[in-house]
Amino acid sequence: MPDSTISSPSPAPRPRRGRIVGRALTCTVFALAGLLFYVSAQTAHGTDLRTDNSLLKLSDVIQQRSTQNQQLSEQVSEDRDRADRLARQQGQSPGDAAKLAELQRAAGLDALRGPGLTVTLDDAPPDATARIPGVPEPDVNDLVIHQQDIQAVVNALWRGGAEGIQVMDQRLISTSAVRCVGNTLLLQGRVYSPPYVIRAVGKSEALRSAVDADPTIRNYLGYVAAYGLGWKVQESGELTLPGYTGSADLRSASAP
Repeated sequence: MPDSTISSPSPAPRPRRGRIVGRALTCTVFALAGLLFYVSAQTAHGTDLRTDNSLLKLSDVIQQRSTQNQQLSEQVSEDRDRADRLARQQGQSPGDAAKLAELQRAAGLDALRGPGLTVTLDDAPPDATARIPGVPEPDVNDLVIHQQDIQAVVNALWRGGAEGIQVMDQRLISTSAVRCVGNTLLLQGRVYSPPYVIRAVGKSEALRSAVDADPTIRNYLGYVAAYGLGWKVQESGELTLPGYTGSADLRSASAP
């Protein structure tokens, strides 16, 4: 008679653990790749992240603003001259006129003439190497003028009794600030490249002594000797500094 015994079905084969782990890792990699593409797209906003286009655009904006600020400074100078002419036409007492002239001179609004000193700083050649045995080879920061270098010269000239100081083609006043971005100078809304020329009217010997005694300048002269940074000091029997032509408004101030 036929065997009526019902055999139990064979158990289904178990999937191999290695295959499950491999599939899980594959899914994870694809998920992370998708997340990376999404984040890159959101960050770039449709632009190429590996180009310098954004930096070039920023440079263009800075140059454009510098040109606009120069034009505005010229307009402010013309308006100030017009206001002075109107004031003279309306008449002033001799005492008021003398007081106004003194205030304008002290504020740096009038041209200044007299003996003085001219200091020029410049970047070293980009391929400069160490000139002194035992000195390490320079990196890019060793070969360019920094903000503290210009500030050191300006501060030393003030300490030496300068009656007025001009940086590049601009007269400094009490609210002037020297700022450097990369290897460019930002001064009162305008952009300059080296060489940087600083002129001061005052007693030449006192100005020179103050420059020679400044410790930051002495450190800079070490880099001049080691890597060829530019440095020139020239005494003049007579210099002419222009009057300040920009806005003299103080927008904010804080106590030290």
